[in-house]
Amino acid sequence: MEDQAAPPVTAAPRHRRPKRIGTPLIIGLAVVVALVACGLTVMLTSGGSDDEPLTSKPTAKTDPDNPLSGQKFYVNPANPAAQNIEQLKADGNADDAKQLDKIASRPVATWLAAGSGGTTDEVKALVTAADQAKQTAVMTVYNVPHRDCGQYSSGGANDADSYKAYIDEIAAGLTGHNGVIILEPDAIAHTLDNCISDEGSIAERYELLAYAITTLKANPKAHVYVDAGNASWIKDFSRMVEALKKVGVNKADGFALNVSNFETTDASVEYGNKLSEALEGEHFVIDTSRNGNGPYTETSDDLKWCNPPGRALGTPPTSDTGIPGVDAFLWVKQPGDSDGACRDGAPQAGQWWTEYALELAKASA
Repeated sequence: MEDQAAPPVTAAPRHRRPKRIGTPLIIGLAVVVALVACGLTVMLTSGGSDDEPLTSKPTAKTDPDNPLSGQKFYVNPANPAAQNIEQLKADGNADDAKQLDKIASRPVATWLAAGSGGTTDEVKALVTAADQAKQTAVMTVYNVPHRDCGQYSSGGANDADSYKAYIDEIAAGLTGHNGVIILEPDAIAHTLDNCISDEGSIAERYELLAYAITTLKANPKAHVYVDAGNASWIKDFSRMVEALKKVGVNKADGFALNVSNFETTDASVEYGNKLSEALEGEHFVIDTSRNGNGPYTETSDDLKWCNPPGRALGTPPTSDTGIPGVDAFLWVKQPGDSDGACRDGAPQAGQWWTEYALELAKASA
């Protein structure tokens, strides 16, 4: 790649009817006034009996402005790190197995691409398993035509009709289920960095992204964040703003930053806030999977984003970011998956690479 879930619905509290105790109304009013004067607060419970105290227990930290607030993301027990751990244990390598648990125990997005987890049945199985675990699946849709401009992660749907049919398959699998979708990493940024320069191709890509947003968001439990590159890629962020508007980001839940990249969280928040301000307050999520040590700066070559050495795992996934407008820190990129066969010993893009996974884990607390 280049440089690189709906909250549970709760019923409105029912107001409890006061018991009739046979006292004159004036006395009841006097009691209320006295309580207020003493600074006492009466809390109403939701649907409690008349004999229950008028108090409510504190709940988990939530943010009413964050659609992902309170959600726990799905940890797939069959993730590649977990499978690697079993092999390491079988080989008697307990130390490395313990290191890889830093990855295996964390929720990571499942990437959906043609031939890789994108059918209706596959998506349904994923979100059903997440539901049963009382968690929310995070998915990355990565199948736009001319994906990655023929580079290390090249591929994608053959044409526009094939892509729409693919999105329809995913939407069908999501029906009735929660899900967080990161939509098409790099797809917009590549229309702004001259990788895709033909106006017709750009217009088609924007139309396909708009179709994906509309189709996926028909499910009220689906939360869609369209990819917006990273903090160091498209320097003129106003161009990214206009592109996001063209694809209909206002119909999504917001945008995603730093997918498969290494920019710091601080830099991503700063860049995201600029985009958000220009987009009338759109929220965003940040991929923190491998940004623990920030970007690789020891070289100026074009491959500084591709399996750079000395990187580390970033903040674990959470919807409690403590930052207004940042709905979640996610591990969108699977830590340990190769960015491409760009350096000695590196496997093809998307393939698990034990050595790199261990390097990331050992560099992390």
